[in-house]
Amino acid sequence: MKKNLISIVILALLVVNVVLTAIMMFSVVGTSRKTAALVDNITTALDLELAAGTDGEEEAEEVIPMSDIDTYNISEKMTIPLKVEVNEEGKEEQHYFIAQVTLSMNTKDKGYKEYGSAEEMESRESLIKAEITDIIQNHTIEEARNDQEQIKDEILAKIQQMFDSEFIFKVSFSDTMIQ
Repeated sequence: MKKNLISIVILALLVVNVVLTAIMMFSVVGTSRKTAALVDNITTALDLELAAGTDGEEEAEEVIPMSDIDTYNISEKMTIPLKVEVNEEGKEEQHYFIAQVTLSMNTKDKGYKEYGSAEEMESRESLIKAEITDIIQNHTIEEARNDQEQIKDEILAKIQQMFDSEFIFKVSFSDTMIQ
């Protein structure tokens, strides 16, 4: 008799467990669908924002084959003072951005034929260095550490404006040290 009573209690607990599991599944599935829909909406909004870039003015980035790329390395590492910061004690701290700068050029661009030769670039190297220095020295050490892509974009825009051409399409830093 005790075995039958225990079997009935186990069966009752099993039925209660199945019912509670079903209730939990229906509530969780509904919530997870709403969460998935919310995540989809957020990612869609972010994709639109990223695709828009700068209010739709910017076109999709052109892929330039390696055979059409030439590089120009600034002859020496550049040491550029960053914006002076005041620490917690009220003292001014000077930091420096040190890097080897490389400009990537599209050999198929019409501006490359006019300005892209090594002699032409060397003759304008001091102007290029001045533009790079002007932009980097307006940034703090935190910006230089955390947002180098923005700095590269600013330098690229300034150099393209200087040459009035887009044959230089990328600015790269190597051997970077920020102190």
